[in-house]
Amino acid sequence: MPQLAANLTMLFTELPFPERFAAAARAGFRHVEYLFPYAYPAGELRGLLDANGLTQVLFNLPSGDWAAGDRGIAADPGRAAEFRDGVGQALAYAKALGVTRLNCLAGKVPAGCAPEAALDALCENVAFAADALAAEGLSLVIEAINHFDIPGFALTRTGQVMALLDDLARPNAFMQYDVYHAQREEGELAATLAANLPRIGHVQVADNPGRHQPGTGEIHYPFLFAELDRLGYAGFVGLEYVPTPDTVGSLSWIKEMGLAL
Repeated sequence: MPQLAANLTMLFTELPFPERFAAAARAGFRHVEYLFPYAYPAGELRGLLDANGLTQVLFNLPSGDWAAGDRGIAADPGRAAEFRDGVGQALAYAKALGVTRLNCLAGKVPAGCAPEAALDALCENVAFAADALAAEGLSLVIEAINHFDIPGFALTRTGQVMALLDDLARPNAFMQYDVYHAQREEGELAATLAANLPRIGHVQVADNPGRHQPGTGEIHYPFLFAELDRLGYAGFVGLEYVPTPDTVGSLSWIKEMGLAL
């Protein structure tokens, strides 16, 4: 049975971010993830985790100016130095928070940049990140994001991520498989998971349409969770969805689908 992790960027958003840790613990979660820790001192976040008996399982490398529209900078040939500085910052937080896997967002192909140049930059930056993480015993995950939600994103399909992993040949580099993005971009969820599971290091879930909790849309999640069990997936599943009507009210699907926190 997969281990569920509350994504505190998406869940409990009626509360200030620091209060979401206690809310997740009250709801029964033992594991959390979120997009970025960098707005808070690492010691403060470590204290919130410890005070609420939580383990953090994932966060993203620094991804540029999110408010200005950046969604990662790894595919930008002009920002390699910024990317590498961000890897160092992420490692410092990972050590403080006890996180063993970090996600790299490729970002959008910059305007006017040849796709080949963006891919070369992405390969070089991800190789740098994977090597830096390997030196500390950490894993790197890389995800595809559908082109409807983020037009121009450099990696939109599972095959692109797997080709990148082939080129990297780094044993600590894996795919982060986001079921929602995969459904929107390519479908074939069960077959894709079965074909690539050894190289999938993290899974995230939301339904489609609307990116709400499992059971609200077209994805047959009871089958998909059973398939993950059948395939032997023993990693974490991050709940990266927009809850409806609210977070606590959205959690009934967990029990209904035979899962547990």
